[in-house]
Amino acid sequence: MSTFFYADPELTAWAAQTLPYAGFIGLQMGHDDEDRLLFALPFAEQNIGNVFLPAIHGGLIGGFLESAAELFLCHQSPGLTEMPKIIDFSLDYLRSGKAQTCYARCTLTRQGSRIANLAIEGWQEWEHKPIAVARIHLQMPEQKTD
Repeated sequence: MSTFFYADPELTAWAAQTLPYAGFIGLQMGHDDEDRLLFALPFAEQNIGNVFLPAIHGGLIGGFLESAAELFLCHQSPGLTEMPKIIDFSLDYLRSGKAQTCYARCTLTRQGSRIANLAIEGWQEWEHKPIAVARIHLQMPEQKTD
């Protein structure tokens, strides 16, 4: 069964302000039935890369998953003075992204004072059939201490 997505307008606005690319691609933030943070990329015609299938452009899928990871880490780490910097990003495409909404969930594998490691899974209709999976290492910026 597919996970249900509840968009949160405040989180979505925060995402667009924090990471302008997120606003540009139409990324939405929200929660699922279990109140876990989820990301959505609603379908738009301009997202089609292969008009013959039609399939969402692979670069957009990668940008969506990368943006979700950065926003997830910022959301989980209040007090960051700036955005984390990407050290590396590894992406595996598993299926074609159909002409429909994409979803993503992030898992924080490890967060230290200098480096964070996350896993990201992207799917469309069914969460158990991902279209892409990724791993990202981010350099943590300094955190404000009160």
